[in-house]
Amino acid sequence: MKVVFTQNVDKHKAGDVREVADGYARNFLLPRGLARAATPEALKQLEAQREAEAKRSARELAEAQALAEQISGASLRIVAKVGAAKRLHGSVGAADVAAELKKQHGIEIDRHDVDLADPIKRLGDYQVPIKIGHGLEPKLKVTVAEAE
Repeated sequence: MKVVFTQNVDKHKAGDVREVADGYARNFLLPRGLARAATPEALKQLEAQREAEAKRSARELAEAQALAEQISGASLRIVAKVGAAKRLHGSVGAADVAAELKKQHGIEIDRHDVDLADPIKRLGDYQVPIKIGHGLEPKLKVTVAEAE
């Protein structure tokens, strides 16, 4: 019997169309709602879902690319108090970078997307990678300056 899987089962993923034993389909898959018979209507619906998913994915990629361009063109100036040897009182972390990006450029990102290995503790210019998704990771120029 040919079935369309509605959920992941063993090595079969949701959306797969497979030929399975009649008893397996009738006694296990269909009663539990893990699959449905591969009728022409079901196959047509599956194809429509795949097309909608492809369109959504393409739209998300375009939005991510536009955001990546905005971020790579932006630069931040963060003012902090400085002590001896030009070391900051405290540090500039991912949350600070995300907040300043929203404040200065109106670009809202999650602090978890700011890929700082360690907090910034000295004055200077830094290239901070921002994880957007879809394999995109633009670098944001951050300048940490002394408060006057």
